Amino acid sequence: MRREISRPRPDWRQKIAEQGLVFGSPSSLPNGAPRPYWDESAHYVLDMDEVLAIEADVELLHSMCLDAVDNVITTERYREFGIPEWVWPHIAESWRRRDPHVYGRFDLRYDGSGPAKLLEYNADTPTALLEASVVQWHWKTELFPDDDQWNSIHEKLVERWKEITGLLPSGDTHFTWSTADATGEDHVTVAYLQETAAEAGMNTVGLAIEEIGWDPLLKRFVDLEEAPMSTVVKLYPWEWMVEEEFGRYAVEGLPGTLWIEPLWKMLLSNKAMLAVLWEMYPGHPNLLPAFVDQPGLLTEYVRKPKLGREGANIEIVAPGYETATGGVYGREGYVYQAFDPLPDFDGLRPCLGAWIVGDAAAGLGIRETVGLVTDNGSAFVPHRIPES
Repeated sequence: MRREISRPRPDWRQKIAEQGLVFGSPSSLPNGAPRPYWDESAHYVLDMDEVLAIEADVELLHSMCLDAVDNVITTERYREFGIPEWVWPHIAESWRRRDPHVYGRFDLRYDGSGPAKLLEYNADTPTALLEASVVQWHWKTELFPDDDQWNSIHEKLVERWKEITGLLPSGDTHFTWSTADATGEDHVTVAYLQETAAEAGMNTVGLAIEEIGWDPLLKRFVDLEEAPMSTVVKLYPWEWMVEEEFGRYAVEGLPGTLWIEPLWKMLLSNKAMLAVLWEMYPGHPNLLPAFVDQPGLLTEYVRKPKLGREGANIEIVAPGYETATGGVYGREGYVYQAFDPLPDFDGLRPCLGAWIVGDAAAGLGIRETVGLVTDNGSAFVPHRIPES
């Protein structure tokens, strides 16, 4: 794996906007100069052998995560996750029903040598999807037509919708986002998911999650046309939903209205799962030591809120690397993970976002940051696999 400088296309802004990428927080370079969120002035080159190895790691990690969900539910370890007690039996029922899942993103540390290391699993509301699936593919096709890319995300999403159609209730599938996201990223991500479902032959409806209604007489969710909502794809975290009146209807009404991602993914999207994985697979080459609510024997570690998002409320405890970020998370408790800094490429640190669709590895997106914490200001850079 190496980082290469490349010349941006003269009309790149227009092209990515036409492909749907109309959001992005400004980033910065090591010298403090501003940097666009989508940055094709650099890209990463990975050999096919590297990609095949990471792909195998991702599918193994996904399998381990499913086993860990079963472990937590069987032993009723929900309290470690900070999940309200009234939700516990519903998570177990969702898991035992095998409520269908669609996609997720593993964030990995990888420097071109040795196995990829799991930093966290974005299993409930992963974003950076459109840029990984569509935008960087067009970049590669235009500039490096003979090269390859680890990217079958679009095709696998379409195929996944076809696979689970028979498991969903009849009727339209509603795709929802929150209007509270001022950047537009959630709306764009959901619109893209809706497009892949429509391509799979599903009947789809899009609306903001704030526009979902509740019929108290018939005890069901309804859309703006008062039509019942049988399946809802959401980009709104379960941990937020269960704190709201709306969320209690959603949880207790299962499976009357089926939600994607499913309720059992509350466990996978919680960083307490990192500690469960380490407990189940101690010393595994794809894992970093992790513990719930205390650092154990770790002397250098990253303290992460169990339900944190976008790099908020992270604290790094390590000589010469001390870092702390602000935010509103942490009330639910923390996970302590061994500190293994992201590698340095030309003063920038890449975090690999490896996508899983269904149970199969599907592609790669890379985010770069100047510091040690990947946050919503980190830039997205494309990648390619050179022609062998």
